[in-house]
Amino acid sequence: MAKLYFYYSTMNAGKTTVLLQSAHNYRERGMRPVLLTPALDDRAGRGRIRSRVGLEAEADVFEPDDDLHATVRTRAAEGPIACVLIDEAQFLTREQVYQSSEIVDRLGVPVLAFGLRTDFRGELFPGSQYLMAWADELKELKTICHTGKKATMVVRVDETGNALTEGDQVQIGGNERYVPVSRAEFKRVFYHGEKARLFK
Repeated sequence: MAKLYFYYSTMNAGKTTVLLQSAHNYRERGMRPVLLTPALDDRAGRGRIRSRVGLEAEADVFEPDDDLHATVRTRAAEGPIACVLIDEAQFLTREQVYQSSEIVDRLGVPVLAFGLRTDFRGELFPGSQYLMAWADELKELKTICHTGKKATMVVRVDETGNALTEGDQVQIGGNERYVPVSRAEFKRVFYHGEKARLFK
């Protein structure tokens, strides 16, 4: 039975690597996955998903106004789809999370969404909020803070390691801009103004 899955974590937990490995596994068995990536994140080039360990693949690009159910229906006309894999799922809109559930419920195709749970202020992204609410299964991918504790949050930093506490929710970046941390470290850095430990 098809399900909507949300694989969530903080930065550097290997979400994209797991997504690309899953796509490889399906293809190796002669099945066709459909990969989706937001137009907003073009760090690897438009329509490309790339992990930090070097894996990459082509993907269909979606904008905030796109209907994902319609996109997948169109792709299904080309042949059977084994699953839909969504990268950076925190950037989905509420409507697109609903559309993802329609892919599962109406088309019978599993959807595996991979994304951040919270932003640099410790608040849920809209896509993550509705995936947490509507997904059939939630799966946490874990990584660690430099303190050795489990990292569950992320801080946005400037070039010298100072935590940024204001700004747009969305700012695309990697290790030069974001640091995965434990809740205790998040509070120390975000609320008490202490420097974050940078890893470049």
